[in-house]
Amino acid sequence: MTTTLTAEQVRKPTAALPFWLSLSMIPLAILSASQGGWWLLLLPVYGWGMFSVLDALVGLDLENADPQTAEDDLYWYKLITILWFPIQFVLIFGMIAYATRADHLSSLEMIALFFGIGVVSGTVGINYSHELMHQKNKLERWMGDLLLATVMYSHFRSEHLLVHHRYVATPKDPVTARYNESFFRFFPRVVVECFISAWNAEKAMLARKKLPALSLENPFARYAALQGGMLLLALILGGWAGVGLFLFQAFVAIWQLELVNFIEHYGLTRKHLGDGKYEHVQPRHSWNAAQKASNWLLINLQRHSDHHYKPDRRFPLLQNYTEADAPQLPFGYPVMTMAAMVPPVFRRIMNPRVRKWRAMYYPEITDWSAYKTASNPMPR
Repeated sequence: MTTTLTAEQVRKPTAALPFWLSLSMIPLAILSASQGGWWLLLLPVYGWGMFSVLDALVGLDLENADPQTAEDDLYWYKLITILWFPIQFVLIFGMIAYATRADHLSSLEMIALFFGIGVVSGTVGINYSHELMHQKNKLERWMGDLLLATVMYSHFRSEHLLVHHRYVATPKDPVTARYNESFFRFFPRVVVECFISAWNAEKAMLARKKLPALSLENPFARYAALQGGMLLLALILGGWAGVGLFLFQAFVAIWQLELVNFIEHYGLTRKHLGDGKYEHVQPRHSWNAAQKASNWLLINLQRHSDHHYKPDRRFPLLQNYTEADAPQLPFGYPVMTMAAMVPPVFRRIMNPRVRKWRAMYYPEITDWSAYKTASNPMPR
């Protein structure tokens, strides 16, 4: 049974402190860069391995904060997400300036270092940008845009807000991984389709205002300027090697984002009601994970069922669901994303759970072929 944390309990700085664990990755990055060699494994081992172990040790977090908790009581939770852009900015570009001048780092070691930097910008940076882009506060939204520019994935904001949340678990959502689809098919598909769907969504919004797609009001103009600025800074600080390292960490970050996207909705579909109408989004249309440690690192992203049900709810107030209301992942995201890189293992873990989900929520559907291939009618 879940318990409810009162606003008084939530507002304490000590309650927010576990969500500041992301800061521990910064000294690890500095140590890795200064030592080179096997020390360069610190960041990926810490981000995936350590939190997988911690999940096993500390167990599940089944407590829910009072969703009516006031904004003012969430100061210490909001602060870490706002502070993260300057931290990540200095980390990425400081490392470019350092690594391209460090005699003790070989080319291979520099690549390994920026793999680790990509683990930070993907695990933390994109995740925090996701939280920030959902807010109405202009400062927070700008911090989200700046974070996405550091990984060259600015259009993710448009795609996520205008396409994914509206069309999740339907054929119109590229991010919903299909049943039996491997990550190696999903990744190139989603990278291409998400850019196109984001552009088309913004283009349609401008058309309703009677503005051309190439208007400066199109967020893609801002995205291009911010990303261009990041590339220019990488060139100034590290030359073409700096640009290469910057783009490599961006690729690693995007790969991690799409690994998470892959597992969050794998095989889950909303029921087609006919004539292009689909049921409303419910908690059962996202996989939920209650593993405590990885939810600290990922600021409750694993409470994804509630995020889609209440997208404007801040991360400390996201609610955990039991199996009666939402499907449950057997492990936290660190383990599940590693499993996704081995398709036979992932299918062995997840396909029986998808079939169980179908029988539990949609016993009346006997032919799943159109759902499996995303060939149902497009939503209206």
